[in-house]
This record gives sequence, structure tokens and C-alpha cells, in this order.
Amino acid sequence: MGKGRLEAFSDGVFAIIITIMVLEIRAPDTSDIAALKPLIPVVLSYLLSFTFVGIYWNNHHHLLQAARRVNGRILWANLHLLFWLSLIPFVTHWMGEYPGHAWPVAGYGIILLLAGTAYFILSQVLIAHHGAQSTLALAIGRDVKGKLSILLYLIAIPAAFLHPFLAAALYVLVAVIWLIPDRRIEHILTDLSRSE
Repeated sequence: MGKGRLEAFSDGVFAIIITIMVLEIRAPDTSDIAALKPLIPVVLSYLLSFTFVGIYWNNHHHLLQAARRVNGRILWANLHLLFWLSLIPFVTHWMGEYPGHAWPVAGYGIILLLAGTAYFILSQVLIAHHGAQSTLALAIGRDVKGKLSILLYLIAIPAAFLHPFLAAALYVLVAVIWLIPDRRIEHILTDLSRSE
């Protein structure tokens, strides 16, 4: 079956996630500039989550660009990913309201870990459907960034109970790793289109 509906539905969910996150930021009850100071952790939490959602949206787009078709397993794997991503607004708000507290910071990491795992599962289900020698399989390769991200989340979650700001720094590190452009899929798709 075609992939158009899956892409459209996923894009809508990504847009709703971002909208919900920004609606959680409440304006102060006063016009005094000092009233913005307590909002700094909330805004930083939002900025980090916006970055993660943007990274997922970008990579999800590239992943589906390399896919030619989808099946029921892919639809369910995609919903699995969207489920965990849909919880990002909740943990973003919790961590922003209680910066430096172990459980909110660990909870944020747990959701990131589960979303990262779900993305890995989606990519593997897509590869299984398209074949080990497919464009998609070649583009994903060994997925070093994905595996490194999961490892860093596994370190950060227990670290949140020792030093929450260390865990938050590890989340930022994962975001930075993904912000460094990875154009494997784009290069492979460009090379294939030239050879056709």
C-alpha cells in the first residue's frame, strides 16, 4: 500500500505535539520583566523538546522518503513511535515545572528512551519490508547515532537520581549529536536517481 496517508497522519501528530507543548507555557500574571525569571526552566524544557520533536520529524520524513511502500506492521510500528512522542508534552511540562528534581528528569529520559527505541523498531520493520539490500537499508546502515542515543538515555535515567542536571546535559548531548547533519538517506536517494 502507499505511504501518503501514513506521512500525512504523522505530520499532523508532530504538529499537534508542538502545539500542545507551547500551550503549556503560561504568561506571567504581571507585566514586570522579573516575572519571566521563573519561566526560564519551562522555556528551556520546551526548547529541548521542540528540538527533539524537530529531529524526529526530520528523520521520520527522510526515513519515509527512502521507503516505497508500507504494510500493516509498518503502520503499527509508526503508531508505536507516535504514542511515545505524544507523551513528550507531558514530561516537558513536568520537567520544566520541577527542574532539578529526579523523577521529572528521569521521566523525561524514559520517554526519550522509549521514543528512540520505537524509532529503531520502525526503521527495522521498514528494512524487513523492503529488504536488506534496499535503498533504505543502505541509507540506515549500522545506525550508530540511534544506538548511541539509546545508550546515553540508559546512562542519563539513573544519573537523574544522582544529579538531575547531569542527566539533562546528556539529553542535550543527544540533541546536539542529531543536529549534526546526517545526510545518508539524501545522498543515497540522490545517487540512485542519477543512476536511473
